[in-house]
Amino acid sequence: MIQLKNVVISSGDQIILEGINFSADKGKTEVLLGPSGAGKSSLLKIILGLWRVDSGKVIIDGQDITRFTEKELFPVRRRMSMVFQGNALFDSLTVEQNVSYFLREDNNLPEKEIKSKVKESLAFVNLEDTENLYPEELSGGMKKRVAIARAIASNPEIILYDEPTAGLDPINSKLICELINKLRKNGATSLVVTHIIRDALLVADSMTVIEDGRIAAKGSADDLLKSENKFIQDFFYELRDEAALLNQIENKKCVGV
Repeated sequence: MIQLKNVVISSGDQIILEGINFSADKGKTEVLLGPSGAGKSSLLKIILGLWRVDSGKVIIDGQDITRFTEKELFPVRRRMSMVFQGNALFDSLTVEQNVSYFLREDNNLPEKEIKSKVKESLAFVNLEDTENLYPEELSGGMKKRVAIARAIASNPEIILYDEPTAGLDPINSKLICELINKLRKNGATSLVVTHIIRDALLVADSMTVIEDGRIAAKGSADDLLKSENKFIQDFFYELRDEAALLNQIENKKCVGV
């Protein structure tokens, strides 16, 4: 579904991404992991066609979009939606108006169908009867779910998430991860940018770790946890320490300490 081949992108003298070979399979959830500034979000911008690559190819469903014009990119982008890190909700608009915002750009959709899609999307994220509320009346977790409702209202084939659980408490983070998994079951292809390893483990079919604009590793959680690459080991140290602590607790229980 999505392929990047030998992609290089720079800004002035700074290399942002170098020699990127990446793929995400249709109907799967690919998680992009790495520290801040590693280049994770840059990949999303490239896939959306917001950033032009210096060299390499960007292929969406077999179609090379690398040198597409804005007009040629339009139908490709309509097959995608993005959930932004800061939600990007309009404070002056109601929940209904936020969710329907991009639907109303399609002048061919009748009002009845738009309202139906809004209700369906809000029901999917368990926010029924919130249409008339404003963002300031919502909790952080609810705002994120409204952002997801807006993203899925147009029935996209590909959904891009930029740090979808950043700033949320563990309960709301789990809810968002459950929604991502629910959308995968409905056939969506998902790319999730995050630095939160526990959330990555909840949603990922496969994970790609980026270090300094290069891909350091790609594989399943088990593959990465067994990696001998020092950067990968350091990145996953928290999980290793947590697993060791849990083993100590279980051992103490077994001996009655």
